[in-house]
Amino acid sequence: MGIISSSASITRYKVDGKLEGSVMDVMAERLKKYTITEIDEESSDKSVGWTSFKTPFEPNFEGSSYVIGSLFVFSLRIDKKVIPPKVIQKHFQVAMTRRLKDSGREFLSRNEKKMVKDQVINVLSLRIPSTPNVYDLIWNYEEGVIWFFTNLKSANEELETFFSRTFRLTIIRLFPYTMAELTGELTSAEKDTLSKLNPTLFTE
Repeated sequence: MGIISSSASITRYKVDGKLEGSVMDVMAERLKKYTITEIDEESSDKSVGWTSFKTPFEPNFEGSSYVIGSLFVFSLRIDKKVIPPKVIQKHFQVAMTRRLKDSGREFLSRNEKKMVKDQVINVLSLRIPSTPNVYDLIWNYEEGVIWFFTNLKSANEELETFFSRTFRLTIIRLFPYTMAELTGELTSAEKDTLSKLNPTLFTE
């Protein structure tokens, strides 16, 4: 789900801090360094990285391609390889039968079975293409606010970890509690009261 979709889910974040040095230079260096790595011909089963908003499958962070007005606009891409368990089981059984036939034995040890299964998974991982998921992001640097175009828990967790790793800045997810604490200009007493509040459960 992205910026130009007919419908969108958005998670807002507050960025804690600013980049050190020239903002444009640091942005270019960090985005290029942490660009998504292709894994279609690798045994890795997951890759997380930044990519271009306009061309998510051909990352390009040259020039100001990710700058729109006063905003930074780019995307988080998460590629995963998911091998169906039945496919693994099929190839595992074939490999086991071949190994027993070649060795002239009737049984394999637990370690041998694990080794055969690992080899099967590695071979399949080299053959199966990864499934990409692209999530657009808008960063208003001056206001220290990010709009991340998904509410998916796993994607948000990846963003929080990867953003911190890339830019060495912490981002805080904005929901009613954090918005009240960060932007409500509360007194110390009011913050103490806020910290003691419990959510209300609505049931039929």
